[in-house]
Amino acid sequence: MSRIEVLKTYKIYIGGSFPRTESGRYYPLIVNKKTVANMCLSSVKDFRNAVVAARNAQGGWSHKTAYNRNQILYRIAEVLEGRKAQFVEELELQGISKAKAQQEVDLSIDRLIYYAGWCDKYTQLFSTVNPVSGSFFNFSAPEPTGVVAVFAPQQSSLLGLVTQIASIIAGGNTCVVLASEQLALCAVTFAEVLATSDVPGGVVNILTGNQTELLTQFAAHKDVNAILYCGKDADMIAKIQDLAIENLKRVVLREDGDYFDDKHESPYLIFDFQETKTTWHPIEVIAGAGSGY
Repeated sequence: MSRIEVLKTYKIYIGGSFPRTESGRYYPLIVNKKTVANMCLSSVKDFRNAVVAARNAQGGWSHKTAYNRNQILYRIAEVLEGRKAQFVEELELQGISKAKAQQEVDLSIDRLIYYAGWCDKYTQLFSTVNPVSGSFFNFSAPEPTGVVAVFAPQQSSLLGLVTQIASIIAGGNTCVVLASEQLALCAVTFAEVLATSDVPGGVVNILTGNQTELLTQFAAHKDVNAILYCGKDADMIAKIQDLAIENLKRVVLREDGDYFDDKHESPYLIFDFQETKTTWHPIEVIAGAGSGY
């Protein structure tokens, strides 16, 4: 009698833990007509739980020093480097050549280092001291948007996912990510990297499942401050923009294309999820006629 292979059933990642989907539903991950794993088909309840975890983590993460966030992103890169062989193997399993897989994992590590380096620099770049007519000191500085819901790129298993997550959390935001439906293997393994990289639970939450099924909840949830969609589906974009109006959610659209391109390394990707806060402060007027406020 031939042996039946026992395929791994991957869990989702919420609040630093690896629960199974509350719906109990799964879908087979099929590559070249062969089932290679079972993935959770996340439900609306899973998404709500992930948003609660992200919201609870947001205050602590945004108040960490830039240096601390820098060190944690760097630590993610270190752990990913140590598990490079596993990611290369998984990318090959999903139909990518070995040479291309090695290139993708190397660049994913480098991209984490890139965004780690910007943690303590982007505020200087985007802050301004504003000229005003009066005895006031007026300045503007970027602050994190909050909780970001992410539809990850569908054509990139690892590099696209890492690019989006790194650019969001480097700026002090937390996120709930729906991984690529058919290239979800690396996303769940990357969650294991996050869990062992000093990243506080809830800062990054990773779900697997179907975009269409979760679209309404992602775009309409009142406790989500921004949504990122990577793709070109005009109907989905229109629906996201329509639903996001209800709580003035910020909508950011990015391509689902070539993440090897250097254009995906930019501090402006961090700035996409920043709010500009302007502060007025009285200053003393010192002149020949005397001083005062």
